[in-house]
This record gives sequence, C-alpha cells and structure tokens, in this order.
Amino acid sequence: MKDIETGRNAAWREELRKALSAKERAAIPRAKMTQLDPEYRIRNSEEVNRGLNADEAILEASRCLDCPTPTCVEGCPVGIDIPGFIKNVQRGDVKAAAAVLGRTSALPAVCGRVCPQERQCESRCIYNKMKKEPVAIGYLERFAADMARENNLLPEDEISEPNGIKVAVVGSGPAGLSFAGDMSRRGFEVHVFEALHEIGGVLKYGIPAFRLPNAIVDAELDNLRRRGVQFHADTVIGRTFCYEDILQMGFKGMFVASGAGLPRFMGIPGENLIGVMSSNEYLTRINLMGAGTAGYDTPAPKGKRVAVIGGGNTAMDSVRTARRMGAEAMIIYRRSEAEMPARIEEVIHAKEEGVKFMTLCNPIEYKGDEKGRVKSVIVQRMELGEPDASGRRSPVPVEGAVEEIPVDLVIVSVGVSPNPLIPSSIDGLEVTKRGTLAVDESLQTSIPVIYAGGDIVRGGATVILAMGDGRQAAASMSKKLIENE
Repeated sequence: MKDIETGRNAAWREELRKALSAKERAAIPRAKMTQLDPEYRIRNSEEVNRGLNADEAILEASRCLDCPTPTCVEGCPVGIDIPGFIKNVQRGDVKAAAAVLGRTSALPAVCGRVCPQERQCESRCIYNKMKKEPVAIGYLERFAADMARENNLLPEDEISEPNGIKVAVVGSGPAGLSFAGDMSRRGFEVHVFEALHEIGGVLKYGIPAFRLPNAIVDAELDNLRRRGVQFHADTVIGRTFCYEDILQMGFKGMFVASGAGLPRFMGIPGENLIGVMSSNEYLTRINLMGAGTAGYDTPAPKGKRVAVIGGGNTAMDSVRTARRMGAEAMIIYRRSEAEMPARIEEVIHAKEEGVKFMTLCNPIEYKGDEKGRVKSVIVQRMELGEPDASGRRSPVPVEGAVEEIPVDLVIVSVGVSPNPLIPSSIDGLEVTKRGTLAVDESLQTSIPVIYAGGDIVRGGATVILAMGDGRQAAASMSKKLIENE
C-alpha cells in the first residue's frame, strides 16, 4: 500500500498534490489535533493526543511552501529533511516519508510526540514571518512514523557491511539510541548497556504513557534491534562492568549517555520529611515500576493534596500524573507563567485537567506532623525584578507575603544533575565544575576512546538535543575508529 487511504475522493487528493500557489497554501488553516476529553483522560493513562487522520495530514502537508532555503531544517538538531518528508506525506507516500525521516532520526515516532517543535523547527518556519501559524511539523512527523509502522511500510535500512568493530553505549536514553542507530547503520557492532530493567532510559521512566506510550518506544527499539543493535539491561557500567572490563571485552570505543539522573533539591527546612520526593523518584516508581497498579508491590506515592515544585516539562508530567492518581494537584512556581520553560501545550493540558497554578510563589519550608510526614508547605510570594543571565526576569520576595498551604505529598522538580557514577569510576575522565563530562567540539572526552553526549554533557536538556549529540558523536567516533584500523 503506497498511497494513504483517506476519507476524501481521489479528485480531492489530486487537487492538493498539484502546485498550489503560495496564497492558496497560506489560506489553509493549521491542523488541530484531536484530544481525549479532560474528564475522561484524568482517570487513565491513555495517550491524550490522538494524532492526525490521513485527510488532515495531507491538507496540513499541503501548507508547506517549499522554501528555497528551508530554515526549518536549521532548527532541527538532527537535521531532518523536513520539506522532503512533508512533500511525501502530501503525495500520500508514507513509506517514502518514513524513509526520509529514518535517514537522520532513530526515533521519529517519539520525536513527533515529545520534541518542543515550537522552539525548534516550527519556530523557523517562514509562516512566522507572515504572522501565520507554522506548518505542524511535529504532527506530520508523528503521522508519517505511525502510519508506516501500523501499515507495515517501514523502509529497508541502508546499512553498511559489518566492519568488525565493536562499540559500547552507556545508557539507553535518546542520546544513546540515536548514537546506536547511526553506528549500526555504518556497520559497527553496537552494544547498549542499561542500568535499569527496561530499555529506553528517560523515555520509559521519565515520560508518562499519556504523553508517550511505552508501545511507541518499544516499536522504535525493535527497529534498532532489526539493525543489529544489542541491548543489555540490568547492567551498571562502573559497577557490573568497569571501564577496563569494556576494553577487555574487545570494545574499541565507548559513548557515555548516562543522563542526568541525580535530582536537585532546594536546601530548605523539611526536605527530609516523609512525603517529600524528587520528580525522578515519583515518575520512575509509577512509569517503570507499576506503583499503584494491580499486581505490583511498588509502594504508591499517593496523596490527596499534592504540590509539585517547578515549571518545566517534568513538573507538568508529575502534576498530571498526580491528577491521574486521584489527587488534588497544584504547581508552585517562583516565576510567572510566561517564564515557565514547559511546553505551552503541556501547561494547557494541565489546566484542562484541573491542575491549580500557584505562580510567583517560592517554597521556603515544609512542615511535618508528629509522625514525620509532610503536612504543609510555606510559600513566599514573589514579584519579578530585573532579567537574570538566562534573560528571564528574576523573582524577588514580597516582604511579609508568606502563606501556609496544606499538602500531604510534595514532588520537587527544580532540575537535575549529571549521573556521577561514570565520572567517578574512570580515572582520568575530566569533568566540569557542574559535574558534566568535559568534551571537545567532536564530543570526545579527555580519554580518546570515550565520547559523551546528552544530559551527561549538557545537564538537563531535551530529547532532540540529546539525539543530536548522539548523531554528532557517531560521526566523530566512526571516522576516528576507521582511520585507526
């Protein structure tokens, strides 16, 4: 089946596939994705966004103006040929669209769901200069990847002959998977080592199923397995195997993509109370360990009144998860909503699901009961002052404006630090003052056979930026290893 089956007639499709004028294309309104009703979705973990149907996708793809210089590509960290795959969607050729995506992205179905396109590719769309909504690149990427998978239209991989060189990957998150995909395509024997019991890294433990279903991640992993990538779960590099073991096993290169799994706290009184936890722990218990699910013994961190501290995507994931666990949930954030780093869509979804937003509020203390459990949070009201180094206006306290809010569970989501295990277990591996691995422009570390990327280098960042690092490191390492053969 080469052509997408649609509900419209052939004449309608053929008309759209003709060379429409720029004015006709610009007159087509941007597609709106169907979503589950908020009252229904807070009672389950079903995916909220339902995707575009074929008619909607073809119509949206027809909006692309075929810019001579496609600036949208410049905004993509992995360099997807965006006009190329979109034109194939417009023609109805899903297999060709998926093939274009697969040349540069190991995880197109994932990226179509969780990448902040509004800050990357879509922010560079020419429609922005025309004061119109950009082409829905993320929606179309998701559509092409899903349709290809569901209709068995995945393209044949263009894989080089095996070159006999083994490389190791530490961590199975987006950086590691992107690296593994590119290296396997180049003919390397790739082994990915994951510390946890499931492969996928933050895609599995950090992003809830209502935003990224596990079945989607598993399908992307299967694609990598078909390329020959080998995965090893429950393997902690630095404990199960040390760096010297990796060398003795015949690996010629190692890519460290162990992420930033060390949670940060604020250092305020009461953080050691029962019921105060990091977003990492909260989401891992529920997403990966089945907390609150029948048949699992993992303690369920439930609460009737839950406060999530922070304003990023992880905070939104946490607070929306708390709603699905039956809690009255709130976001406490020290800046205004306009300064929130979370995706606008996630903020809107949280509000639709009944989350209360307490902006310009900063926690200064947690109070506990006689059993040592958190019972309230003391917040200091804030106002915005001058911009800080990031360009956002700094919050400053409003004198005397302090409030006590009753809560029985607090989830702290104020950032993460790099996983310290690899840096501390390999002698001579240089780190920065922030605890990240020090790398050069090729992502090579102070030890020549070790490269690194993703959050272990950047600190907390996005899925697509981590994937971009994986691609860059693969290009650099493969060139170096082949030169040395």
